[in-house]
Amino acid sequence: MSSRLVQAFARFLPGYLRWSHSHPGREGLSYPRFRLLGVLHCRGPRIMSELSGELGVTARNVTALVDALEAEKLVERRSHPTDRRATVVALTNRGARTCATFWEQNLGAMSELFEELSERDQKDLLRLLERLMSGLLERGFLDDVPAEEAPREDRETRA
Repeated sequence: MSSRLVQAFARFLPGYLRWSHSHPGREGLSYPRFRLLGVLHCRGPRIMSELSGELGVTARNVTALVDALEAEKLVERRSHPTDRRATVVALTNRGARTCATFWEQNLGAMSELFEELSERDQKDLLRLLERLMSGLLERGFLDDVPAEEAPREDRETRA
């Protein structure tokens, strides 16, 4: 049964991501760029190596993404307050507005697929996903950030 679940998730996730990202409001941003903005929007400023780990991409890819977003004035690089070797990436005001506008306009549309499930099934799915996320957290593959945590731009940078 568990191998069938792996196969089902492998089929579901790419389709869901394509569907959820087909909604308007990303202002012409590629999925990787928008994903980086989303991390900064939800988690606050990050050092480059943290972004690499959180996005699951190489440091070189993060640099290219940040370069492009910086050129669009959506993010900015800052000096780390205590580590001269680290560079902090933060949303600009324009980047924060872009993210906030997207979430306000699209959260309902992105969640509409789940309306195909009854309220009880939605609660069961949420409970099961939270259990799986706990397993990923215990194994070090997921950061300890509650899903219901509201996005904030003013979080302190983790050192």
